[in-house]
Amino acid sequence: MTLKIHIVEGPAPYEQVRAQIAEQARSGALPVGYRLPTVRGLAESLALAPNTVAKAYRALESDGVIETRGRNGTFVAAAGSAAEREAAGAAQAYAERVRRLGLGEDEALTAVREALRAAYRP
Repeated sequence: MTLKIHIVEGPAPYEQVRAQIAEQARSGALPVGYRLPTVRGLAESLALAPNTVAKAYRALESDGVIETRGRNGTFVAAAGSAAEREAAGAAQAYAERVRRLGLGEDEALTAVREALRAAYRP
């Protein structure tokens, strides 16, 4: 099990790093507790600026996908439950908001499907 990241033309490099690490953690390709490379080490291997990788790591940590343990390094967290809780909270807030706006369930679900399609489009 090793981290595999490929930077391509298109989305911002930090977003590609963030998305690929998140997907590998979710799929189990990177198991909970897997130690990630240092910011500087990953930046060098991908020919990116350290700030680019640091931005991706900050976003992943904010999402609960990884955790930094000080000088011990950065590790894949048991993120499934944290990510699921955050998603459930966002879904609840969305449901309350569309109800206040007077939208029906079909309209609300259509809006979510369109947003998800746009978010996952390469």
